[in-house]
Amino acid sequence: MKINRNAIPVVMEDSGTVLRSQKNIGKMTASYNEMAAGTDFAPHLKGLKNNHCHCSHYGTVLEGAIRITYDNGEDEQINEGDVFFIPAGHTAKVMKDLKIIVFSTIKEHNEVINHVVKSIANVNNLSSI
Repeated sequence: MKINRNAIPVVMEDSGTVLRSQKNIGKMTASYNEMAAGTDFAPHLKGLKNNHCHCSHYGTVLEGAIRITYDNGEDEQINEGDVFFIPAGHTAKVMKDLKIIVFSTIKEHNEVINHVVKSIANVNNLSSI
């Protein structure tokens, strides 16, 4: 089973940010995201458990860098070329313009992405796609 990253449906698009998400790639959701440096997910995760993402992610950074902060306060930066696993319980901030491929658990990803898209749409007065 495969899908071209450009064929993954867009779930949200706004100045420098494109979030694409396709459920049921195997037993995961596949995402291809492009985000501008400075994008901070923390404000958009408010209202979720511990105000953090409760979804695990696997993937690779194609371009750029993202800093992950975990529930325990530790953080790490994931850079271009890195393959990663991010456990549930984290926030994220884009440090350098980012292109990233992510595989996530379907149910939890759906809950988180719907929450984030609504939050971003509310902040920017946009309607989600």
